[in-house]
Amino acid sequence: MTTQQQVNQAQYQNKSEAYLNSQVHAQGIEFEKMQNLIQQHQFKRVLDLGCGGGHVTYQIAAFTEQVIAYDITPEMVNLVTTQSQQKGFDHVIGKVGAAEQLDFPVEHFDCVISRYSAHHWQSITQAIDEIYRVLRADGKVILFDIIGNSNPILDTFIQTIETIRDPSHVRNYSLAEWVQIVEQAGFKVETIEKQSLKLNFQSWVERMQTPVEGIHTIRYLQSKAADQVQQYYQIQQDGTFTSEAVYLVLSKT
Repeated sequence: MTTQQQVNQAQYQNKSEAYLNSQVHAQGIEFEKMQNLIQQHQFKRVLDLGCGGGHVTYQIAAFTEQVIAYDITPEMVNLVTTQSQQKGFDHVIGKVGAAEQLDFPVEHFDCVISRYSAHHWQSITQAIDEIYRVLRADGKVILFDIIGNSNPILDTFIQTIETIRDPSHVRNYSLAEWVQIVEQAGFKVETIEKQSLKLNFQSWVERMQTPVEGIHTIRYLQSKAADQVQQYYQIQQDGTFTSEAVYLVLSKT
């Protein structure tokens, strides 16, 4: 029996360099917000949950005493620790594991950051419960991810093309779903900031090595989508489109 976690590992085992060099992942106004929050609260021990190519780690390492770069894919973790050493960040530690089972003591971290990872988690509620457990009482959580939509027409479209592109995709949660999930776990939502994310179609599919038939299916769905969908996602002739992302800051209640 294949688990979602095994699907994730299989999908990302040979893509670490692609994510390291991805401009979408390497850039973002959210990095400065993360740095400011860490400096403001003088957070020392930070978990980069679902570290991927390591861009969060590289952006925050200079402001912390320890960063744990944590990911379910060993190749990703190895890449981040190697890159961190080359950048002079000797206090970055790599660890392989799932978001649903964080192998750390209670209240171990000052801050937990997860960027572009949650839509892959096998159980979002279990993962958020684990984050709550390992976060100290006055710590903060920063979550950044592409979001779904409360409108079924818009939501079905984005979830479908995401899954065709990447079979490890679970769900882009809507903002309403996010708020419900984190509040149920005991978090208070302190900050909600939406931003638009333009995704170049060619690099979007190349990064995931989407097969040709998958690319054709996505382009077919884009061409047949209702005007409401085409306008909302700003679908262009070459397939390039715009998604919505959200930046959340949470604290324990």
